Amino acid sequence: MAPKNKYTRKEMIEAAVCVVREKGIDALTAKALASQLGVSTQPVFTCFHTIEEAKHEVRVAAERVYDSYVEEGLHMEVPFLGVGIQYIRFAKEEPQLYRLLFLTTREEGGSSVMDALHHSQDLVRESLQQTYHIDAQTADRYFRDMWLVVHSLATLIVTGGCSYSEQEIGHILTGFSVCLCKAIKEIPGFAENKYDRDAIFRELVKK
Repeated sequence: MAPKNKYTRKEMIEAAVCVVREKGIDALTAKALASQLGVSTQPVFTCFHTIEEAKHEVRVAAERVYDSYVEEGLHMEVPFLGVGIQYIRFAKEEPQLYRLLFLTTREEGGSSVMDALHHSQDLVRESLQQTYHIDAQTADRYFRDMWLVVHSLATLIVTGGCSYSEQEIGHILTGFSVCLCKAIKEIPGFAENKYDRDAIFRELVKK
């Protein structure tokens, strides 16, 4: 009979998350987890059959953390803007968890950024429709384009390449939002990609 583990599975998962938060998913080994807990590796393998099982549990825990950020964004005054702000905040405050969820491939066990996009899109579609007086298809187009900007900024933050302040990031997001709204409202067929791009640009450069 295997010896009883003095740590619960939940406690061991929390310890594994601590390792990943500090050093990244690649640093999560049986030895590293045992060191975090102050035990030998035996209790680790009593709880988890393999270290890959532990990594899977960390990913599940990371998704719960991310969901809590999204939930907070949905309760802001403008839900669709709140989700974008919270996505960037998640990148700032939980860079290793962000890397795990959004900067690893499916083969490496990561989640798809596009899955996150579509999930958030479903959550904020109604808010967008009511705020901008647009239909569902147009709301999805607006959100997709804004999400790509948000993801780019968040990734720059996590990889250390973002020199913009929070105020500057706010200006960037506002600028893109204004451009998109203006295009959606004033260019027939913009949301459906059925407009004459050459004609539009010819008119713009004349001004």
